[in-house]
Amino acid sequence: MKQVLIYTICMGALLSSCNVYKRYSRPDTDVQGLYRDPVSAGDTLVSDTSNMGNLPWEKVFTDPHLQTLIRQGLEQNSDLQTALLKVKEAEAGLMSSRLAYLPSLGLSPQGTVSSFDKAAASQTYTLPAVASWEVDLFGKLTNAKRGAKAALLQSEAYRQAVQTQVISSIANSYYTLLMLDRQLAITEETAVLWRETVETMKAMKEAGMVNEAAVVQSEANSYMIAASIPDIKKSIREAENALCLLLKQAPQRVERGRLEDQSLPSLLNAGVPVQLLANRPDVKAAEMALAGTFYNTNQARSAFYPQISISGTLGWTNNSGMGIVNPGKMIATAVGSLTQPLFNRGALTARLRVAKAQQEEALIAFEQAILNAGSEVSNALVQYQTAKDKIVQREKQIISLEKSVEYTRELLTSSTATYLEVLTAEQSLLNAQLTGVSDEFQRVQAVVNLYRALGGGRD
Repeated sequence: MKQVLIYTICMGALLSSCNVYKRYSRPDTDVQGLYRDPVSAGDTLVSDTSNMGNLPWEKVFTDPHLQTLIRQGLEQNSDLQTALLKVKEAEAGLMSSRLAYLPSLGLSPQGTVSSFDKAAASQTYTLPAVASWEVDLFGKLTNAKRGAKAALLQSEAYRQAVQTQVISSIANSYYTLLMLDRQLAITEETAVLWRETVETMKAMKEAGMVNEAAVVQSEANSYMIAASIPDIKKSIREAENALCLLLKQAPQRVERGRLEDQSLPSLLNAGVPVQLLANRPDVKAAEMALAGTFYNTNQARSAFYPQISISGTLGWTNNSGMGIVNPGKMIATAVGSLTQPLFNRGALTARLRVAKAQQEEALIAFEQAILNAGSEVSNALVQYQTAKDKIVQREKQIISLEKSVEYTRELLTSSTATYLEVLTAEQSLLNAQLTGVSDEFQRVQAVVNLYRALGGGRD
């Protein structure tokens, strides 16, 4: 009867512990409409099964100067080096959890010298090798190993996320420099034209065609344009320094090309939203964090069940327990033990509740990571389309303003236009040209942002 009772209790414990062996599975996630459905929104950019994020970064960023900078960043960036070290830490943790399955071995030699009432000293020694092995009957070690594997995958995903961020940051910094270079060139060209305008105004004053106020106003505008040049140069220096920080090098001049020579993909394929689950490193990292909390919960459950361990000793001793003999004799022992928690159930229950709460938190973070990914893709798509539409209109505006400047200058020479109209037309042209460069930069930046949002740049 006792054997039947013991058998029944053991079977019940085994059946109730089946849940602690359950593997993590991804929760149901609805990603439909994650990009805000560009078709229904009236956009011309639509997604299909192809994904721009699957392209190697060399295929997206073809500028040889930029490619050199990205390679340097991947080798030297501080954040990326730190992420690589975290991967090594996680690998060591996984190795430790795997070794927990093996018996632990140790040598514990002991020797004593004793004397009673000034008698001759007696010497005893024991030279045992001690081994112990925990039987993973209720999944404690298994869940620890699976949790360590999830931590390793999380650290690898984090490294990939840092890598994609480094690539996109270097690219954005590089294109910012090209934009500033182009704005500086336009401003310097305009400054030369304004100085010529000042000389023209002076000649026209000598001819009695304009008054002194026109000359002074043209000089003031010339100085205003010249004063803006140092600010642009300052921005260029700061952008170079920021890029050097990404490359982990001392501030220095950065070799680069020209904005107008850049060639980037013009057809942006965003793929289907579900691909973000596999491609976005930060989403994968969030999911592996969720898997880690899942296995932590299983470990908390396994703590309610008995812990079974086997230990043994094998060695030599000259202490037989009945007298001292020399030489020593072999000693061997084997012990099996079962430990069942009795009076700390409250603490174990609290630990389980904490683990469950942490698992819920990780689930919320995972779902939020998916939403963030979809939002970034949608923002990049609309940024590209907006910049593209603005460029078309800006080019027409610049053409019209160039004609306006030409016409007002001709009218000024015939005294049918005032100097103020000429100055206004030239100032409007300069502003439109600088804004046009900014529009082109926004289009390029949208490509970079979309590539990163789709998980591009990963290994």
